[in-house]
Amino acid sequence: MKVNKILPFDDSLLDCTISNRQLEEIAVEISKRGSVTGLNQVVWALKALTLTDSTTLGGDDTAANVRSLCQRAAFPIPEHVLLELGVEPALLPHIHTAAVCVYPARVADAAAKLKQLNKYNDIPIASVATGFPAGQYGLDSRLNEIQFAIESGATEIDIVINRQLALVGDWRGVYSEVCEMRKACGEKAHLKTILAIGELGNMDNVYKASMACMLAGADFIKTSTGKETVNATLPAGLAMIYAIQEFERRKGILVGLKPAGGVRTVPDAIAWLTLIKETLGTRWLQPNLFRFGASGLLDKIVETVNGYINNPQIGSTKNANAASY
Repeated sequence: MKVNKILPFDDSLLDCTISNRQLEEIAVEISKRGSVTGLNQVVWALKALTLTDSTTLGGDDTAANVRSLCQRAAFPIPEHVLLELGVEPALLPHIHTAAVCVYPARVADAAAKLKQLNKYNDIPIASVATGFPAGQYGLDSRLNEIQFAIESGATEIDIVINRQLALVGDWRGVYSEVCEMRKACGEKAHLKTILAIGELGNMDNVYKASMACMLAGADFIKTSTGKETVNATLPAGLAMIYAIQEFERRKGILVGLKPAGGVRTVPDAIAWLTLIKETLGTRWLQPNLFRFGASGLLDKIVETVNGYINNPQIGSTKNANAASY
């Protein structure tokens, strides 16, 4: 497993002043160019499906609903529907979600089900950790939680940064803690760092938090826990994209992006995909560099596909292979 490495802390990468209003205007303008209908919408919906971390993070999670989550992640749309859309048979095994995401205590349940489905090597198990969603625990207990999740079978860890450090501008402190989390993941798990953008106050902080996490070896930067009042927004995503672009320019390292929370509909997903395509480029539209963290998006994708199949007013249902899986 290839993971990003820890780099020395570099204050110069934090030097950026971003206008919230400008970010909003650019993000809205780009997202408008992603308005599609009919078969094109279905193709983009299927692409979004393959980039989604199918998620359950409820206090009432049980082994049963985690097994159900894995079953649906592995086989989200019946084969006969995909064939009717014109998807080539060779592509059918690749149409599943990018990962499943659960609490550490439920990782073993997910691993057992995916092994039963012969999908354990195809669908990664992501686990939130480090006192998700607040992160208000001692560092040792947060690191122990990472270790427990990995020992249970997780190959991706979604950690939450210490917002208290971020809000007082202690970026070196944020960096130092994430470095310890990177070390805890080692070579066994990819590290996704959740910024909780709705609690950082402004886009300048979003940019700086992104940089601190990437220097600490994050493989992904993620917008939100999904538990904040404000979760994934396109302007915040754009601030994170600017950080990713500058980090690649200065350090030559690619870091992924994961919007989470607030991506509820297929048009929402397509707006994000358009934003990525027109800023970072199509190479980011793969699971190793872009994910959606969403609990309800899969339902909307299935509704979109079924709606297209069942609507006699829409034209040919062929050539869905235009999507790049």
